[in-house]
Amino acid sequence: MNIEFVRPQKVMNNGNVLCCITTGTGGYSALPYGLNMSLKVNDNPEAVIKNRNAVYSALGISNEKIVLQKQIHSANISYVTEGGTIPANDALITDKKNLFLAVSVADCYPVFLTDTSHKVAAAIHSGWRGTEKNITGLTVEKLKNKFEINPVDMLAFIGPGICAEHFEVGREVYEKFSENVRFSNGEKYYVDLRKNIFNQLINSGLKNDNIEVSGLCTYGNPKLHSYRRDREVSGRMFGFIGLLP
Repeated sequence: MNIEFVRPQKVMNNGNVLCCITTGTGGYSALPYGLNMSLKVNDNPEAVIKNRNAVYSALGISNEKIVLQKQIHSANISYVTEGGTIPANDALITDKKNLFLAVSVADCYPVFLTDTSHKVAAAIHSGWRGTEKNITGLTVEKLKNKFEINPVDMLAFIGPGICAEHFEVGREVYEKFSENVRFSNGEKYYVDLRKNIFNQLINSGLKNDNIEVSGLCTYGNPKLHSYRRDREVSGRMFGFIGLLP
């Protein structure tokens, strides 16, 4: 089976770090789920396990070396050293090689961090709640303090997520964000999560040239899963980052 991935093209592409996001195409699940990676949607669990195994095989990684998390749209960050599932969490960090940190997304943004010496890695799930709580900035701060890494030496990849023109929100959500990452059109309100996450990275000390942003919009791209677009028949994509031996 041919499996497509979204990968960074400018950062994290020198063979020392594995970083990618699955798409929604192919897979063993019946349409519209396709390459769904989540066991928490209305998909056949056996097909999901087959999807996961096919992805892990394509990447050359084993299930025992993958860290999943039960995402709750928080600003909770966990340091991990072995595979498994972390409860009530939305960002993972590690300094262990051959350990692959995963995030599950279908409009929320996957954000991945490493440093130029490839001593650490982080995987962040940033929906509007996590973005509003500055989870990306807090993760940079935790990496900085725990591992004594200068943010100017960090690399970041912001993966596919819902673009601003498709992310209509209520006024109460709109007002939680600063004016430079929101706009309105009559009685409709929109928030630019991608720009907000980018600003968090810049404000945390990362260099502009060390940040790569995917231009793919989950809502607008039929090859990607989007909960906002497909609702109860939306699958989920997995994003991964890991330090290679």
